[in-house]
Amino acid sequence: MINATPFRHVAVIDIGKTNAKVVVLDTASGAEIAVERRPNTVIKSGLYPHYDIDALWQFILASLKTFAIKPGFDAISITTHGASAALLDGNGDLTMPVLDYEHEYPAEIRQDYARLRPAFAETGSPPQSIGLNLGAQIHYQKTAFPEAFAPVRSIVTYPQYWAVRLTGVLANEVTSLGCHTDLWNPGANTFSSLVDTLDIRSLMAPVRSAFDVLGPVKPKIASEIGLSSDIPVYCGIHDSNASLLPHLLKRQGNFSVVSTGTWVVNFAIGGTLDRLDPTRDTLTNVDAYARPVPSSRFMGGREYEMLSQQFGTVSAVEIEAALPAVLTRGMMLLPSVVKGSGPFPNEDARWVADKDANNAERHAAAALYLALMTDVSLSLIGRKGPILVEGPFAKNTLYLKALSSFASTDVIAIGGSTGTSAGAALLTGPSPTTQDGREIVAGRLEVGDYKRHWHAAMERVPG
Repeated sequence: MINATPFRHVAVIDIGKTNAKVVVLDTASGAEIAVERRPNTVIKSGLYPHYDIDALWQFILASLKTFAIKPGFDAISITTHGASAALLDGNGDLTMPVLDYEHEYPAEIRQDYARLRPAFAETGSPPQSIGLNLGAQIHYQKTAFPEAFAPVRSIVTYPQYWAVRLTGVLANEVTSLGCHTDLWNPGANTFSSLVDTLDIRSLMAPVRSAFDVLGPVKPKIASEIGLSSDIPVYCGIHDSNASLLPHLLKRQGNFSVVSTGTWVVNFAIGGTLDRLDPTRDTLTNVDAYARPVPSSRFMGGREYEMLSQQFGTVSAVEIEAALPAVLTRGMMLLPSVVKGSGPFPNEDARWVADKDANNAERHAAAALYLALMTDVSLSLIGRKGPILVEGPFAKNTLYLKALSSFASTDVIAIGGSTGTSAGAALLTGPSPTTQDGREIVAGRLEVGDYKRHWHAAMERVPG
């Protein structure tokens, strides 16, 4: 276990798939006391769609410069989305753009990679659509662009890329290596056979603990952002595993964590590793202590965003008021709104009994859909005990009540700082409070046989 943090304020660089932010957290309360945000944009030109790394870097520097004046910070930690890596030359600079994992490769490259990737039993990493297997990305970059790949001297996972920019120290880290990359063997706690198949073992930067200090901010950068003393930079952590960390530190026994953002990522502490189904987006994640954790996911945040754009803005009061009509008529949304991932990757979304439905009713049915998708995803990993929900869905009371009803267990909404930022701050040492103290146990709904009818409508019962 790590020692209590000696720091008063921790600045966290938090790069999500949709948005990026820099946050300062007060370690005594766990509260965000300063924050800057910007969209995480994708550039469509060049070799392939890629993240606007230069814009993100300027945003990070500007935010740190502002926060160095007020409120000040004593350390820097980092968390980012998974399914990304940086390919660096001998000077530590990018040789190729950081590929957007939603880019789909040519069919022949996908087919070639399918023959190369290790078995699920070795990696706990299921075959993913688009670029969600990081190994597939590297195979694509190496195969399709051999001249551009030739100068690569180091490969680092995405949180550690920003640590390299700040400190000059190369590193990889297990939570990013262990999130459906195909590159990690979680049972053996080492690289998988794929690194040799792709002939990149010599390029993989050393694996460091998420809790390691990689070094102080480089003098030139420290001067640019106005730091008056050496500020340690921690190795960093994959965002969903950052969400899990506060709960690992403060809870005992069996429980599940539902981390919501663009993705809904589920962790089952005390769950089942030997029944994971790679065809239904269940997988082995690796926590900050390098321990395998049964996990599942679906693109729930993206689905909710897409549905909300269709239905328009409706108040929470109107949506809850529409629920009885939805239940009475058996109105349902069936998976999958985003096809190709989640527990029903091959199903096409469709509505049942939605004739003349208004937008409030569609919003209510969508909340039930997201709760049922979460329930299925949790059942597939053998979840036990209460369910903790953090991130944007923790504010959706209808979703929380529906999930509690469908799962027949307590659902606890975690308020305050988002799990990703709070978890990353904890790399510097556990604080007296890991959140700002707000935990709300959701009530339940009278949903009758809605869950059974939903599954029957798909003619499929969860595993």
